[in-house]
Amino acid sequence: MKTDTQLKNDVVAELGWEPGVNSAHVGVAVKDGVVTLIGHIDTYAEKAHIERAAQRVQGVKALAVELDVKLSPGHQRSDTEIAEAARNALRWNVMIPDENLKVKVEKGWVTLSGEVDWSSQRDAAYAAVSHLTGVLGVANAITLKSRPLPGNIAERIREALRRHADREAKAIEVSVSGSTVTLTGSVHSWDERTAVQGAAWAAPGVTSVVNRLSIGT
Repeated sequence: MKTDTQLKNDVVAELGWEPGVNSAHVGVAVKDGVVTLIGHIDTYAEKAHIERAAQRVQGVKALAVELDVKLSPGHQRSDTEIAEAARNALRWNVMIPDENLKVKVEKGWVTLSGEVDWSSQRDAAYAAVSHLTGVLGVANAITLKSRPLPGNIAERIREALRRHADREAKAIEVSVSGSTVTLTGSVHSWDERTAVQGAAWAAPGVTSVVNRLSIGT
């Protein structure tokens, strides 16, 4: 098991390795495996890169993000400009059914709403607008359309997990109530935790995933 000092050094090194991140602007604190990221950064897109880089590091059990986006003059845009860019970004992405989505922008914060069929479409919509110039934050209020769940959905999710990583699947319990899937158990890293959650979201008819997976060693 890594010490907090070792974990901090690894996170700092990973931030320095991540393209698009100015690691000099990010402070890292670690206590009992919980990583806190502190600082002022230039874009919301950089914030997402920082979070993903920290999550990749083995030993990170939880992440506290205290990063403020402070746009430089060259990155500032009006809400109207951001809204127009967001609509275009959604419209030009073949993975996103943009006719079902709405965009609201207030003081640089983008709110997405509407309904889609799949979690991957909701994620694609978030990704499409989060990298736009002038965006300070994104609230993803897109919901999934309700539809009947196929039979033995819990077993189908377990089969998907076994296809991806048999070692992790053995330590994971999948339960289903209505269209909500609850995941319990343990995995070995934050990346594995995210991958398991993604596999559950990919099941047809699932509208909510409760991720209670802990990160072990």
